[in-house]
Amino acid sequence: MAGSLSLSSKLSPFPFAAIAIASYTQKATLDFDEAAKGITLDLDGSKITSEDEIVHALAKAGDLPGDSAKTPSFFALAKTLPTVTAFPEIIAALDSLDDHLAFRTYLIGHDITAADWILWGSLKGNVKIVGLLKNNQHPHLLRWFTHLESLESTQTVLTSLTEAKASKARSNKTAASFALGLPNAKEGEVVTRFPPEPSGYLHIGHAKAALLNQYFAKMYKGKLIIRFDDTNPTKEKSEFEETILEDLRLLGVQGDKVTHTSDYFDHLCDLAIKLLKSGKAYADDTEQAQMREERMNGIASKHRDDSVDDNLKRFDEMRAGSQEGLRWCIRAKMSVDNPNKALRDPVIYRCNVSTHHRTGDKWKVYPTYDFACPVVDSLEGITHALRTNEYRDRNPQYQWMIEALGVRPVNIWDFSRLNFIYTLLSKRKLRWFVDEGIVHGWDDPRFPTVRGIRRRGLTVDAISQFMLAQGPSQAVVSLEWDSIWTLNKKIIDPIAPRFWAIVKDKRVPVTIKGGPASAEVRILPKHKKNPEVGEKKTVYSSSVLVEQDDALSFEDQEEITLMDWGNAFVRSKTTDASGQITSIEMDLHLDGDFRKTKKKITWLSKPTSDHSLIDVTLLDYDYLITKKKLEETDDLADFVTPVSEFKEEAFADANVKDLTKGDIMQFERKGYFIFDGTAKDGKLEFIQIPDGKAASLASKAGSGKSTASAAGNNIVVDTKMYPVEPVYGATAVKPTAETKMLKFIS
Repeated sequence: MAGSLSLSSKLSPFPFAAIAIASYTQKATLDFDEAAKGITLDLDGSKITSEDEIVHALAKAGDLPGDSAKTPSFFALAKTLPTVTAFPEIIAALDSLDDHLAFRTYLIGHDITAADWILWGSLKGNVKIVGLLKNNQHPHLLRWFTHLESLESTQTVLTSLTEAKASKARSNKTAASFALGLPNAKEGEVVTRFPPEPSGYLHIGHAKAALLNQYFAKMYKGKLIIRFDDTNPTKEKSEFEETILEDLRLLGVQGDKVTHTSDYFDHLCDLAIKLLKSGKAYADDTEQAQMREERMNGIASKHRDDSVDDNLKRFDEMRAGSQEGLRWCIRAKMSVDNPNKALRDPVIYRCNVSTHHRTGDKWKVYPTYDFACPVVDSLEGITHALRTNEYRDRNPQYQWMIEALGVRPVNIWDFSRLNFIYTLLSKRKLRWFVDEGIVHGWDDPRFPTVRGIRRRGLTVDAISQFMLAQGPSQAVVSLEWDSIWTLNKKIIDPIAPRFWAIVKDKRVPVTIKGGPASAEVRILPKHKKNPEVGEKKTVYSSSVLVEQDDALSFEDQEEITLMDWGNAFVRSKTTDASGQITSIEMDLHLDGDFRKTKKKITWLSKPTSDHSLIDVTLLDYDYLITKKKLEETDDLADFVTPVSEFKEEAFADANVKDLTKGDIMQFERKGYFIFDGTAKDGKLEFIQIPDGKAASLASKAGSGKSTASAAGNNIVVDTKMYPVEPVYGATAVKPTAETKMLKFIS
């Protein structure tokens, strides 16, 4: 019977060893109780509050190898390390451990014991020690530490801890910021708006704005208006409006009303004339480059003090779209040399003779966003305009328009723009990738568009929770992708059905003695921990396929576990000239204990006339750019990842035929995937979903994967580093470990 481990996520020092061994042995469920003052294990009717005793108890309950004479010394060291502050003493302790692990996999014996977990937890909780390990001066200790941390059980429990801390932060900090609410807000009267330009597809940055606007509208039992800011006919199309509304539906965002800035063109034009007549605006024909320079240097335009009549005549020419009119624009007369350059007479109307997708050729002049936005916000009854803080310098400009035109005021609420590393949110730059044929379209899984991230397997729940967790923060940071993908994994893991796949060019045939004389079919759950996911058919036979990497790891006469079947002994292996395994023979050993084997292997019965395997393509992706953040002066073409799409052809069990496009599942021991439909060649395509772990999110540019798996292309990553001669010359050097252990002559 499993016990219960209760603790607070804010404990210090934090008992990493206790939660890690609880997850590893599966003998205690984790209960994060933020009111708890310490840690308590409730197991078999006993309550244990000491971490040392908890680790011992869970090791015993989980049938881990017993203690040895060396175990107490490791427990003592684990208790001492957190108190050591002197740098030489820390280094001495790490040196000693590194020596001990030079020729050992684990601290004691050949399997993980309580000693491993207690010492790992002690190191994990010491920021200084973790930092020193990353310097790679203790390779053996780092290898051991990384191995324990990378175990699936460890990653799962660390994710749970992160989520517990995030929940605490949301309930305290973020929720508090929401609880403060919008300024001057009244229940039932709040109206927010999401104003996309219909010139492209929504991306993950837009998702935050849309979700926050909807959140506050619902919080105050108000309304959300979706308004298309269609003031630039050169770039806008009706089809973009449809795709944006579809993208919003994908996010679960539903406006109470859909409007267009073009609905107010007549009124906006009248207000522009009002500004001209009041002397608060003027017509200007200064060329763009000169205007930019004059604004930057605080120099007044030569037309700033022209007469009202002259300005009105020029605006009439602009409205007519004449050759004379095309030379002019209208500027608000705010300031010449205000320190805030956004207030230096911005353009509020300009000519454009392109056909508008809604109003046709009726208009030859169009308002700028800075002029139209505050006016339409006021006219539509918007009470709170949520804007990213990149507009903060333009907030006084927004208020100037409201006051100069005498329209109803609107509250502005700033929040930070969402930025991710290795990610471009500029429509212009994303369009370049589309035009260059580097991606397959705006819904490419490498794109940060709503369609792209949904196609990659990011769920609406994960997006919503992540965005609301960010809250209306003012901090401008470039976020890692790990948090949102980790959150996504938490959502999909309990419901994703489990299937198996074997990469075709890595398959190894295995003959199993003692297996069924003919193929047998058994009904198994698709998800062992969630029977509600459904059932699947698994074929058992004496001829199966395993993967080359697994086959290479098998030792002679080793007992391994065939998952969902039982144990088997590896009796013989056949290799080719290159050292690759070409066939294996095993003896089935169903009486074996799967808990005592190191390797749990997925497999597939070889296809026969009675049952078949399904041809599938497994797709994985890298970031599109090789630099975390591009600067304005960077040439995009210089930082394109040479290869960013990777394909592997594989066999999958026949159960995948029942999937529907968009279904999320797991190929066990390979990762989570989303079914992307059937390709032209008839193969089912599956896109790998990042799980938040470092390995799945690290840039693959420059790695072996870039050349080996890129659809067969041998592409070499360009580098600006200068070539150097090998330090030890051309002759291979056999590494040696500095150790105080006895040396044996072979």
